[in-house]
Formats: sequence, C-alpha cells, structure tokens
Amino acid sequence: MSNDRYRLPLLHRRAGGEQSMGVESHGETVPPQRTGDGPPGSTPHTPDADPPGGRRHGHALAAFGRELTVVVVVALVLSLLIKTFLLQPFWIPSGSMNNTLIYGDRVVVSKLTPGPFELQRGDVIVFTDPGGWLDEPPTHPGPVVKALEFVGLYPAGDNHLIKRLIGLPGDHVKCCTKQGLVTVNGVAIHEPYLKPGDPPSMTKFNITVPPGKVWVMGDNRSNSGDSRYHDDGTGRTGSVPEKDITGRAVAIVWPLDRMSWLSNYSTTFDKVPGP
Repeated sequence: MSNDRYRLPLLHRRAGGEQSMGVESHGETVPPQRTGDGPPGSTPHTPDADPPGGRRHGHALAAFGRELTVVVVVALVLSLLIKTFLLQPFWIPSGSMNNTLIYGDRVVVSKLTPGPFELQRGDVIVFTDPGGWLDEPPTHPGPVVKALEFVGLYPAGDNHLIKRLIGLPGDHVKCCTKQGLVTVNGVAIHEPYLKPGDPPSMTKFNITVPPGKVWVMGDNRSNSGDSRYHDDGTGRTGSVPEKDITGRAVAIVWPLDRMSWLSNYSTTFDKVPGP
C-alpha cells in the first residue's frame, strides 16, 4: 500500500476538554483549521477576548459614578470643616447696618474671632439672638436648605444678627458729648461708617460693659435695634455675651458689584485707652 494514503483521523483535545478531528498525513498530524482564525502562528480570536461595547460602556459609567461620589463626599466634608472652624457665609436680613451692609448682601464670617484672634472695637460681628432681639421668630427652612446650611453651602442669617462692636468688656460707653459724639473710656470717637445723615445716637446712655460681654450698635443708628434698645441702663441686659458671637464679618462676597473687605476702622478707636 502506498505511503501517501491518508490515515485514520486522530482526535485532538482542545483547551476546555473539547475534542476535534485532525488528519495525519505523511506521518504528520495536521491540526484542524477554523473559519475566521488568523494566519498560522497567530493567537486565535475568541468571542470572549474583548467585552461587548455595551459592557465596556457600563464599566466606564460605573467608574465615573464612583469617582463622582468620592469627589462630592470629599467636597462636603471639606465644606463642613471650613464652616465649622474657619469661615461661614451669612446673608443680611435687615437694613440696620446701612450703608455698610444692605439687605440681601452675602458676607463671609471668620470663625477665628473670637478665638485665636481677639475681638477689636470696630469689628463687624455676627451673633445669635441673646434673647428677644429679633422682631419676628426665625423661619424654619426646608430639609434641603437646612442640610446645605449645615455643611456651609447655603448662607445662614434668619436667627443671627450683625452689628458693629463699640465697647469691649469693662469699657465705659456713653452718649453723648455736646457735639453729639459717643465716647469710649472718656474719648470721643468720630464714626465714618455711620449712614450719611444719621447722628451717632438719638438715645442717651451711660453704661459699663460687663465682663464677658460686648456693646454693639448698628451703622444705621436711627433704625437699629441694638444694645441701646435692649438695655436696662446699666449695660447688663443690652450687652451681647461673647459666647453668642459666631465670628467677625470680613468681606462682602455677593452681589459681585459690592464685593469688598469690611474694615474695623481701627483709626477710629486708636486713641481709646483700655478700661
């Protein structure tokens, strides 16, 4: 018999346990060819080599969602830390500080004063209602606004007041001299921040600021329910406890055309001695 005849088919075992038919010719076994395979020596293409387009798209969306979640959580945590320890936004709910601050202004308040930095005469401070100062009870925002306010992404203001600090603990504050000026520890002060046309005070007072408290007045003296209007004549009930002070307003940040730093007018008080 000729050696060129084909011999019986041989079984070849593929990966995964499948068997295929091969042909032995001239003493050599020829592996079976599959339609669609590449040239000899190349890696055969299998349907699972690359994920379908839909699956790849789903993986990309899942990865983006995870990254976005991490970014949002980190941003919220940082905002909460900044609001708690450094800065907090507030909005101005009244006209008692005209024209320094007007209704609707947004200000940034430093939480470092009082604290690492001491309060100074002339500071514009934000504080919670010491009791009975607000004409109307504070509103109760919805859960979304409350949550944003909690993390510092929405300005607070409904249950806070903002005034200018005139007297520190122990200061003797009096109104008025013959020229109509307020005096602090016997020194008359000229107040350039007052609303134009407003006198320093139309109400007379003569008080000493108790320990742990400060005497505050609005820049719009004719329309400000401040320490003068809540005092019993001694300075005890009209002064604001330092523990109620949230911080010092340092800048107007909105609207854009009113952006500016808030000065404490240190030269107004630079000749005032200690108590």
